Amino acid sequence: MKIAFDGKRFFNNSSGLGNYSRDLVRILATYFPENQYVLFNESPSEKGKDILSLSNVSFVETSKGTMSRQLKMGKDAQKIDADIFHGLSGELPLKWAGKSIKKVVTIHDLIFMRFPQYYSFFDRIIHFWKFKKAAVHADVIIAISEQTKRDIIKLLKVPEEKIRVIYQGCHCAFKENQSEDFLTSVKGKYHLPQRFILNVGTIEERKNLLNIVRGINGTEIPLVVIGKKTKYFNKVQKYLKKNKLENQVQFLESVSMEELAAIYKLADIFVYPSFFEGFGIPIIEALYSQTPVIASNTSSLPEAGGEYSLYIDPLNSNDLKSKILFLWNNEADRKRRSDKGLQFVQKFNDEKIAENLMMVYKKL
Repeated sequence: MKIAFDGKRFFNNSSGLGNYSRDLVRILATYFPENQYVLFNESPSEKGKDILSLSNVSFVETSKGTMSRQLKMGKDAQKIDADIFHGLSGELPLKWAGKSIKKVVTIHDLIFMRFPQYYSFFDRIIHFWKFKKAAVHADVIIAISEQTKRDIIKLLKVPEEKIRVIYQGCHCAFKENQSEDFLTSVKGKYHLPQRFILNVGTIEERKNLLNIVRGINGTEIPLVVIGKKTKYFNKVQKYLKKNKLENQVQFLESVSMEELAAIYKLADIFVYPSFFEGFGIPIIEALYSQTPVIASNTSSLPEAGGEYSLYIDPLNSNDLKSKILFLWNNEADRKRRSDKGLQFVQKFNDEKIAENLMMVYKKL
């Protein structure tokens, strides 16, 4: 088969949708090398350069600019006789030629509908229009969790039989056994505490960092936060200053994937009290790193974390504090949960994801 992909996120996004796109193309090209995988974008970039160097992965230039790209990309895929076009981030091209081509779209979440307060009116309108149009025209919709599937059925009014749930995985760096020397060098480079809890993700209101900070207030437990700052950071910083916690919380940005994987392994606990996620890749990263997880009991997070992670009400900082203290002071339980978590997370391994997706392609 010849499978075409919208390469916008593959080439332009450093995390999130970019990682999903790159991982998906990489594992398909690795486990099903007999197919051709073609990425469409206005230009390539350094991101995913190693994947683009594979013999069965190629790049095709399509129009520059959002509208011309959307009006031309589908026809460009048909011109090269692609069998399938896969939109990797909730949208499909707007125009197609008369040639036959099957259409697949991945929808990660509908957070813009569940939490409209985090989006402008204009963004909500555009998102809904794009997602609804893609859902109508796709032959198959890939949902990245059962939670997202339920939302697509309820909020986009899509029949259940059109949707397939195929989970996400994570970057291979989190599955590697890094040397003690490398772990020590990362610890020294970032001046990390001897023991600490970790949070990874954009510092925005939905991710609920403020409740972690409230949870460690009154303890001496160090917190390391890795993620891009938004306006919400000012609210967190204000709380830190008011409660004299500045020295207890360390913020890092622009950490390489290998260094991030090392920091996960160095952490005692990973804490992720997000209000809502389509899936929650950081939880998978933590479980592969054998770091026990405390997460919200909402949305898809229990799907990602499994039965051996601990769950909290994201609004309840006292609940979070008690569970942090329990794990922090109980090494045997941390070890038990990290071992069981590593067993559970194998359901998200590359081969399984590639097989499930290829089954969808072959049926089409």
